Amino acid sequence: MKHLSFAAAAIIFTSFTLLSPTAVANEFGVILVEKSGITFVSKQMGAPSEGHFGKFVARIAFDPTKPEQGRAQIDVDLTSIDAGSADANEEVNSKTWFNTREFPTARFVAPSLKSLGGGRYEAAGKMTIKGKTRDVIAPFTAKIDGNTAVLEGSIPIQRLQYGIGDGVWADTSVVADEVHVRFHFTLSAMPAPRK
Repeated sequence: MKHLSFAAAAIIFTSFTLLSPTAVANEFGVILVEKSGITFVSKQMGAPSEGHFGKFVARIAFDPTKPEQGRAQIDVDLTSIDAGSADANEEVNSKTWFNTREFPTARFVAPSLKSLGGGRYEAAGKMTIKGKTRDVIAPFTAKIDGNTAVLEGSIPIQRLQYGIGDGVWADTSVVADEVHVRFHFTLSAMPAPRK
């Protein structure tokens, strides 16, 4: 499964920088897109249904020795959703669901990270979907292997808080309110600053 950054986001987000000019060698901040991904799991009629997003831009700064100085901004191209079939993709792009014509991008921004110990962390931030912003906490684990860090976690969201699935689809006995957005980001270390 290949994930590609979308070029338009580069123009939109160039004013946002996540990496400190005093970056050190043990700071991870170069995302390896081909080894990263964003998926989701929801329940329909009680049965789990999985999908993924094919395009996203992730800007992350992570230093396991100074996690509180870490930051993250994840922008997901909602039109790149794969919900399992062409019909399902067309439906979830519609006004009733994501309304991607007006709101093509979902964004998560965390201004700092927090260590929970034992390689566990959490990012408290803001999730914006369909023009609505909510506070969310994203717990994740970090595994360091030399110059590579793998961050994995899940963000539980309530879709109805964002107006995802209006009208008849607001019935949570058909489609559950809670959706788990899962992420897997592989980062390489930032180069040491020149002296």
